[in-house]
Order: sequence, then structure tokens, then C-alpha cells
Amino acid sequence: MCRTVDLHQAVLAKNDERALALRAELAARGTTAVNLLSSPGSGKTALLELLLERCAAEGLPAAAVTADLATENDAERLARSGAPVRQILTDGLCHLEAGMLRRHLTEGGWLPEDTAVLWVENVGNLVCPASYDLGETLRVVLASVTEGEDKPLKYPTAFGLANAVVITKTDIAEAVEFDQAGFLRNLRQVNPDVPVLETSARTGRGTAELLEFVRRTRDGRRPVHRPALAAEHEPLLHHRHEDDDHPHGHAHPHPHGVPAA
Repeated sequence: MCRTVDLHQAVLAKNDERALALRAELAARGTTAVNLLSSPGSGKTALLELLLERCAAEGLPAAAVTADLATENDAERLARSGAPVRQILTDGLCHLEAGMLRRHLTEGGWLPEDTAVLWVENVGNLVCPASYDLGETLRVVLASVTEGEDKPLKYPTAFGLANAVVITKTDIAEAVEFDQAGFLRNLRQVNPDVPVLETSARTGRGTAELLEFVRRTRDGRRPVHRPALAAEHEPLLHHRHEDDDHPHGHAHPHPHGVPAA
């Protein structure tokens, strides 16, 4: 068991090194990376479609990477915005890793030099992606009103290390009897003071506010929220966290085996 834990920690440490290097590369070119995490079916892709369209309308150069175990359906949807989009197929791996992301960004000079915002749609999963730093500027966790108010308590690492939380599908909140007060109460238990934004891809509600949130962070007008949980974890995001504990708290190997180096 000790050897298993050591191997898992070594994999995470290697990923952190690569994430630190990628973060420096993106910062040098003036690109703000936003890592979007959520459960499957939260509405990430639909919301990202609107965000890319808004970026285009506002003259903000943006690109997107979307990750799935299989199919290029999401990339095809997002490409309709006219923004550069790349699909990453993880071949069964339930999360993105920094090295994997960097390869796809640099292959053939794919990422345009003037990219201001890089949206990264992670694999739909709130467990494994929470442990892997991608070199992002912002980690944004989405939760739809259909998922229940106890989501932050069930996935404390994902929500506890978020720089912002987005509630999606608010147009049907009343119909599904979403307890927003309860959700926020639970969220504050794992991540006090984290910024919360409300959105609806169907009505467009909140997309302007979310993009402005990213722009203000990018311009330095809004400091990046530092989660309280970060003090208890190894640096998932090096420019925000400093500690020596294991970032995920698992004493078991990765459920899909050891990720490729």
C-alpha cells in the first residue's frame, strides 16, 4: 500500500512540475486559462458555447479545449462559434493532465499567439480532475440546479479548491425545487467566500457576468480567490497554494490505473 501511495504522489508531483511550466508559458504569452470542472450533464458545453460567442462579439481572442473519453461531439458544437477549438480524447482516462494539455496546445502551433482566454472543458467528473493542476489561472466548478444542494459536501475537494463556483440551469431552478440557500450554506462549509455566479445557457443569464469576472481577473482588477482548503493540500495550483499534504487524500491508486507520464 505504501508503494502504491508513493507512486500516486510521484505522478501528481510530476504533473505539478509540468503544470508550473505550462502556467509560466501561458503567462508569458498573456493567456488566461480557465479550467472548467463539473459532473456530466451540468451544462458546461452549452454555457461554453455562449461564452465563446460573447468573446467573439466583444473582440476578445479566445480558444477552447474540450476533453472527453470518446467522440468529438463537443468540439464540433463549440467550433460553431468560430473560435479555435481542439478536442482531446483521453482514451478512458477520467481527467486531463498538464502534459497532455500542453502537447495539444503546442502541436503544430495550434494555439494562436494572441489568445487572451483559453477555456479548458475538463472531463465530466468531480473526483479525479480535482487533483490535477493544468497550469490554469482560474479553476471554476459548475453545479446545475438538478444536482442537489449537497453536491459541495459530496465533492469537497473539487468545490473546496475552486476559485469560483457557477450555478447552471437556473431557468429551471423553481421547477426542480432547487434549495439555493442550502447549496450556498454547504458550499461555504468547504470554501468560505468563494465567488458564486448564477447562469442559464437557455436564457443567457449570467454569461456576461461570468466573462466579466474572467476579464477582471485577467486585468488584475479582481484578485484570484484563494480557497481556505488550499492550506491543507499540496500545491495543485502553485501560484496559489503551498503545503506538503497529499492533494487528494486518497490512499488508493487512480481508478483507471497510473496515468501515462
